[in-house]
Amino acid sequence: MNFKTFAVSICVAAAVLPGALAAQEREFGVGLITPPVHVWNQEVAAMGETLGSLSDGRFSVTAFPSGQLGSEGEMLQQLQTGALDMAWLTTAEVTTRIPDMSALHTPFLVRNIEDAARVLRSDEAREILEQMPRATGAVGICYAMTGMRQMMSREALESAADLDGKRFRITPAPPMRSFFEMMGAAPAPMPLTQVYDSLANGQIDAIAMDYESIINFGYHEHAPNLLQTNHQMFPMVALVSGRVWAGLSPEDQAILREAVQTHCDATIDRFVEGEAGKFETLKAVEGLNIIENVGMDFFGDVVAEWDAEWSEQTDYVERLRALVASF
Repeated sequence: MNFKTFAVSICVAAAVLPGALAAQEREFGVGLITPPVHVWNQEVAAMGETLGSLSDGRFSVTAFPSGQLGSEGEMLQQLQTGALDMAWLTTAEVTTRIPDMSALHTPFLVRNIEDAARVLRSDEAREILEQMPRATGAVGICYAMTGMRQMMSREALESAADLDGKRFRITPAPPMRSFFEMMGAAPAPMPLTQVYDSLANGQIDAIAMDYESIINFGYHEHAPNLLQTNHQMFPMVALVSGRVWAGLSPEDQAILREAVQTHCDATIDRFVEGEAGKFETLKAVEGLNIIENVGMDFFGDVVAEWDAEWSEQTDYVERLRALVASF
């Protein structure tokens, strides 16, 4: 057998061997901190179906919900090493590595979820994603969101003065910490999975949370006071390990990007469409005291103070304020 015949034989054998076929297939593990019932998890499951369709069955997804793989910080480290393929993480976690992303958490940047969606789909927001590979070792495909942030407490909050000294659970992120510290509150960072019990035993006094999570976790059972503040939008960023991304062909990268983008968009649309209905669900909860339409004036000079401090760290605060003013 000459060399040419031998080479052809090897290629033909490789094409039919199970190992060669498996090399063309990929099961993507996706880490999340949210529970299976959450919209993010539902869209990750749907993303698996989309990937399978676009790749002729070569690609699939396995989700790891409820922080099974650790905190968001730990999952980000796993993305860097390639131990985790993908993750849907809050942008709050990324602010420690990309200060410009802090601008997405600007207090009262938007007053409704429709404008939040416009911001996350803007060129300005997408520019920030370009920093992801160098800063995190992961590729930022797109943003999604959960609902607007509201405040819930064990005891009624009738004025900004009532926030002083309150132990507020926050998502660990510098822009959020400084906002609550400026109000005199005591920020208490903790994983989502610990919030319910911490409210029940009095370890924390209050939380900043979206309607979806309030309903899913039943936080109103131990925090029966709700201020409808809409004080922050709460974005998510869909990440792919840089190592995993580099190992894909351009064609497969395009397939993955299309599938992820499709379900980022679907997630945003679902939250926009469902926000009002979720609020109506909470209004029907017996024993839940709600103060509606709590505006920026409730917080006095805190928002201006926050803007002044964070505008020194990133020009995206002013850029996003200008963008929203143009809506």
